Amino acid sequence: MLNWFPGHMNTARREIRKAMPKIDLVIEVLDARIPYSSENPLVADLRGERPCIQILNKADLADPDITPQWLAQIESREGVLAMAYQHGQPKLNARLLQRVRTLVPSKRAGPVRAMILGIPNVGKSTLINALSGRAVAKTGNKPAITRHQQRVKVGKHLLLWDTPGFLWPRLSPAVCGYRLAVTGAISDRVVEAQEIGQFAADFLVERYPERLLRHYGLTELPEGEMAVIEAIGRRRGCLRKGGVIDRDRAANVLLRDLGAGGLGRISLETPADCITP
Repeated sequence: MLNWFPGHMNTARREIRKAMPKIDLVIEVLDARIPYSSENPLVADLRGERPCIQILNKADLADPDITPQWLAQIESREGVLAMAYQHGQPKLNARLLQRVRTLVPSKRAGPVRAMILGIPNVGKSTLINALSGRAVAKTGNKPAITRHQQRVKVGKHLLLWDTPGFLWPRLSPAVCGYRLAVTGAISDRVVEAQEIGQFAADFLVERYPERLLRHYGLTELPEGEMAVIEAIGRRRGCLRKGGVIDRDRAANVLLRDLGAGGLGRISLETPADCITP
């Protein structure tokens, strides 16, 4: 089981709970590649009966055949609407406001107050900048960029309360922790590259074997996830003195390529993987 819960995340949770009585609506940003694993189970408790919009961010990196399955599954829940988003997609504000009005139709005066929540490195700050039309939130491709709450006005009708990304204390089941690590939600200082690289290799061999073959120019996939890592290392020149394969470098090559979309649009989970009857 992977666990990563720095002190600032516990502080963020306390601040969110304190501010929640002022909030009309919660916007939770999920990673479209792992909507189940990136959904923070603490959010439901924090928001209570408030309606929620879940935005599947980074949809351009997710499998286009699987994302619609997730949108349908999410919207089967009462009081929750869903939408997919990728960076640069037009008319984001209009699409979001339409859903806000659906869930909060009777707001008397002033903008709807929405708190935007999400795990680290899910793209929350990039989304806020896109909504506001200016760089108001610091961005970066690593977790724990946002450390304090801030309010961001989006036109006349929406006021966003930005919050630091936070995880939950025990990442269970373990497969969710690995998916979070593959997508960069957990710091690379916490988990060894080889361990996460082996998880990614095993998944890709099972679900997207042709992507591995094509991207790395392999004629066949060797048996075993570490053998796959070594084959990638051999093809990409990840060698130490004497021609020994540097497994850490090779694992990082796979993780970087996967995270950047080099292997194509890949989802690491489907509703059938995660939702039990």
